[in-house]
Formats: sequence, structure tokens, C-alpha cells
Amino acid sequence: MRKQIVAGNWKMNTLLKDGMELAKAVEKMEKETRGDAVVIIAPPFTHLSKIRELIGNVKLGAQNCASEPSGAFTGEISPEMLRSTGVEYVIIGHSERRSHFHEGNDLLNRKVKLSLSTGLKPIYCCGEVLEEREAGRLFDVVREQLEVGLKGLSAADMANMVIAYEPVWAIGTGKVATPGQAQEMHGFIRGLVAEMFGQEVAQNLSVLYGGSCKPSNAAELFRQPDVDGGLIGGASLKAEDFIAIVHAI
Repeated sequence: MRKQIVAGNWKMNTLLKDGMELAKAVEKMEKETRGDAVVIIAPPFTHLSKIRELIGNVKLGAQNCASEPSGAFTGEISPEMLRSTGVEYVIIGHSERRSHFHEGNDLLNRKVKLSLSTGLKPIYCCGEVLEEREAGRLFDVVREQLEVGLKGLSAADMANMVIAYEPVWAIGTGKVATPGQAQEMHGFIRGLVAEMFGQEVAQNLSVLYGGSCKPSNAAELFRQPDVDGGLIGGASLKAEDFIAIVHAI
């Protein structure tokens, strides 16, 4: 049985005090919910150690990691450093990292492998921009992102992976993929993983939807057979909205 997961990506938002209050509110509401879904929050790096002390039911994630284990890489934070603060999950290849910081699939593959080797669970992001969708290249783009990003992994590695599909054209735009569009791509992703690693791995893999998911549309998206939860951006900055999405699953 694959896990249902709701992960909140806070991005570059909240100062430490505000982030601690938000984390406490999410933890309190999650305890009251007592659901089966895995609930993750990914605050800024500056908040990780303090927030780890405030949560128990909620899991701690990071928004990014370095592709090297240590050394002269000023400003970078290695997966092992993240583990030392209590982080369990790490988002790799978010569309904003790909576009703003020009992170390619080969680099992301190194991050995935290094994260797995240190015991972190990567949430590996894939997805197409509007021009690629309109040109009919959406499946080719996602195939390349997955084939290169997951290159060299084993079936055992995949048991610790999560995939998040981001229709980039629906992030922060107010647009959202229809449930049918989300299911179409999630089904494609699961089929591709089956080609690469076998049917059992594919069926046990959690594939999350990440594109303007909010309380008003979460339940309909999560009803799709291959949508196993969400990678939530803006709606994760309000505890009530985030937990409403958790309730939807």
C-alpha cells in the first residue's frame, strides 16, 4: 500500500518566530486529525532546528540540498547536515530551482543519490511549462526528467522516493490542472516508473500533485486513482488551509 502524503513547501517565507508559530499550529491540528496521511512541512533552512523541537506527528522536510557531501561550497547545505537537524524528507528539483537556479537533470540526479545515501527521502519534482504543454511535449519533458533524475537507482532506493508532478503553468498562477489532466500525467509517471523499475515499485510509489492545490479543489484531485496527495505551496502558509487539505485526503 502506497502512502498518502501532504507536504507543505513554505518556500522563502516566514521569519523564525512566525515559522515556529505556524509549525506549532500545524502540529496541534494534525494531532487532532489523527489521519493516516503522512504530513510534512518544509520550512526555510534557518528554521529547521527550532521547528524540529516543536513537531512530532508532523515530519520535517527541507526545500533543497547540495549535490556534494562537504567541502568548499560556500552557502550550500549537505544532506548529512540536514539529517543532523532532524530532517527526514528533502525536495529536489522543484520547478523554481530548475528555472531560477538552472538546475539540470544530471545535477538533480546527484542530489537524489547523495540524499538517499544519507538516509533522506527525496521528493523529486518533475513537470512541464506552458509552452511545452502547448507544443505537445509534456510527456517527453517529464520522461527525460525522470529517466535522468532517477538514473542509477535501485528498486530499494525507489522505496524511499516520492515523486511530485508540478504543472509549472499552474504554480502561483491561480490556474490548476483539471483532475483529468492531473490523472493523465500521474498515470503516465506511474507507467514510466513501472518500465524503469517494475510494476511493484510503481504501485508502491507515492506520486503527489503540486500546482495550486487548495482546500476548494483538493478533494477532487485526491480522488484520482494515481494522485496520492499534494506538494502544497501558498496554502501551506496558513495552518487552517493546510490542514483542510490534509482532511481532504
